[in-house]
Amino acid sequence: MQKRPAVDESLRLATIAVLRERGWDGLTLEGVAEAAGRARSTLWRQGLTLEILVGSLTGELASDFRRSMFPILTTDGSGRARLERGLVALCELLDRHLPLMLATDEAFHQETAPGQPPDYLHPFIQFLREGAADGSLAPGDDVVEAADVAFNAVAWTYVHLRGRHGWPAERATERVVGVVLNGLASPGNPEPRKEPS
Repeated sequence: MQKRPAVDESLRLATIAVLRERGWDGLTLEGVAEAAGRARSTLWRQGLTLEILVGSLTGELASDFRRSMFPILTTDGSGRARLERGLVALCELLDRHLPLMLATDEAFHQETAPGQPPDYLHPFIQFLREGAADGSLAPGDDVVEAADVAFNAVAWTYVHLRGRHGWPAERATERVVGVVLNGLASPGNPEPRKEPS
């Protein structure tokens, strides 16, 4: 089996820059070569294709995600505790891939390897099911939908606060995970108390 050519950091950053400027539909090998200050023919001679460049980004994201979630999936704790650890790990992952996340909101929708569809919700579905079973969470009737909401509410709020508002990572993680995990309404008190006159 032929070894895939390595993608260096300058090409990864050039790919992200083109993604940010032109989106997935406008991502071309020529555009990446230009952003990297190289000739397209040089990339071709090195065996680099657009698929390899994209695969280096999405493959590393998927691999990092698996490494981040594995310890949480293999340790004990309530569903709620494991969901919280998973959401914090998601924020840490997002921080490591922040340039890519700021360039596109579709990175989690790309194949993680040729012919391999993305599956980022699985750990969160598991945590929610466990939480429903042990009584530590109330995800409602559709845990897949609840996992989708939790994942996206944390992911894109965190990315926005870190990348556009410049919040420190720890503060953004604490606030975003706290809101998603706990909500903002006081339990059993949906309406504000009336002040005595």
